[in-house]
Amino acid sequence: QVQLVESGGGLVQAGGSLRLSCAASGSIFSGNGMAWYRQVSGKQRELVATITSRGFTSYIDSVKGRFTISRDSAKNTLYLQMNSLKPEDTAVYYCRGPLGVVPSYWGRGTQVTVSS
Repeated sequence: QVQLVESGGGLVQAGGSLRLSCAASGSIFSGNGMAWYRQVSGKQRELVATITSRGFTSYIDSVKGRFTISRDSAKNTLYLQMNSLKPEDTAVYYCRGPLGVVPSYWGRGTQVTVSS
């Protein structure tokens, strides 16, 4: 069964940290690029970070230096470590994969709320 399941969201004060996880079925994860997106209600879903199968990463400017995307191939799990969180990081966070392949799948999302 093809699936992506996010976890780790929650409520945190500004300046705090959270680590998101995305458990992926092997057919999605193995040898493929993966990504984290986020979406604020009423706005378009936004790409936050990507990681290739070899571990090369990219980030949007607003999270550079604060967020770190990583992957554990043994566990078929994608991570997003989020530090120095800001209220504007509040969103539902989704993982997606595989990148550059059809079909590509989405998880159901996990809510991150940062209070000021």
